[in-house]
Amino acid sequence: MKRLLLKNIGLLTGIYPQDEGPKCGEEMSHLCQISGAWLLIEDGRISGFGADSDGSLPSSFLADSSLEVMDAGGGIVLPAFCDSHTHIVYAGTREGEFLDKLNGLSYEEIAARGGGILNSADLLRKTSEEELYIQARARLQEMIKGGTGAVEIKSGYGLDTEPELKMLRVIRRLKEESPALIKATFLGAHAVPRGSTKEAYVEKICSEMLPAVAAEGLADFVDVFCDDGFFSPADTARILEAASRYGIRPKIHANELAVSGGVQVGVRYGALSVDHLERTTDAEIEALKGSKTIPTMLPGSSFFLGIPYGRAKDFIAAGLPIALASDYNPGSSPSGNMRFVMALGCIKMRLTPAQALNAVTINPAYAMDAQKEVGSIAIGKRANLIITDKIPSLTFIPYHYQTPVIKAVLLGGDVM
Repeated sequence: MKRLLLKNIGLLTGIYPQDEGPKCGEEMSHLCQISGAWLLIEDGRISGFGADSDGSLPSSFLADSSLEVMDAGGGIVLPAFCDSHTHIVYAGTREGEFLDKLNGLSYEEIAARGGGILNSADLLRKTSEEELYIQARARLQEMIKGGTGAVEIKSGYGLDTEPELKMLRVIRRLKEESPALIKATFLGAHAVPRGSTKEAYVEKICSEMLPAVAAEGLADFVDVFCDDGFFSPADTARILEAASRYGIRPKIHANELAVSGGVQVGVRYGALSVDHLERTTDAEIEALKGSKTIPTMLPGSSFFLGIPYGRAKDFIAAGLPIALASDYNPGSSPSGNMRFVMALGCIKMRLTPAQALNAVTINPAYAMDAQKEVGSIAIGKRANLIITDKIPSLTFIPYHYQTPVIKAVLLGGDVM
């Protein structure tokens, strides 16, 4: 049995027991933490932790010559980030559209001209599965080095059966070969492909693509881009009905471009999360009350596109949970830096550091159904951890958001 003791921890934060549900409302403002702590890892999982001063570390551990000891140097130890919304399997880049944005075109205008997702689909179809894997693996490794330990990855740049399956097989390979916890989402309904009508494409998703995805067991979730100019609530409901026949739980893109009705249809079908929410009204907040659907906001998209930030404080005041994710993709959020996402949560959405930390750890773990494995410091969970340099406080992390304070990232107890 491999044992690793982290000692001399200045602050152990993000302690949250198993199966207590996501942090909602006022709970998001609270962190359980220990100053002057130790943490024990056995076979890649957290097996104990406590205060240095209370004698809770058995002396037999310290006498065990097989015990590896790592000095945290007085730094903060916190759960690794959980990123519950990404699109990191894509081919090439779209910096040409970046220039279009700088010249005044909106995301909607670029999409209406046949760009955006359709450009990525064109390039992906020309790219081999092996090359897609190489590119996606590099992005994932970049995210891990930045402190991310769990990632949900969507398809959606194939827009046909075989290209979508190709993407999902790449995600499956990443699952098998990466130390990060990975969930796969089938997002065939990301856009209408060239040469098709929306009605014909929705029919193909339901009658051909979903059965093929289910036959290979490639998807944990199904997603639909329910928004202005893409798929309607009626289209979304039809796709989710079809997915339910295969036991695939939904997640929804909603309210990025307009108040779309996507939140309401997501709640009606028991979506694990509704994501984006840059444009919401009180009706969306009311629809989410009493549901188990996690509202997930993507401030990286707001930053990159210059669109509104989600009403995080209003959702919290209504007693709801909030998760934040990166939306790492080539068109609207080309970054998987969850530390920057945490900072945007504080700087642009006025979250406190405690609220922001809960929004990038335990709540997105629930938003990807990974809360039993990751998202908090808890006995039995994977030892997916961030160790910082010795810094004054947790607040320093989003405040000095560019200072390289992450000293080490552990996934399953191994230093990355």
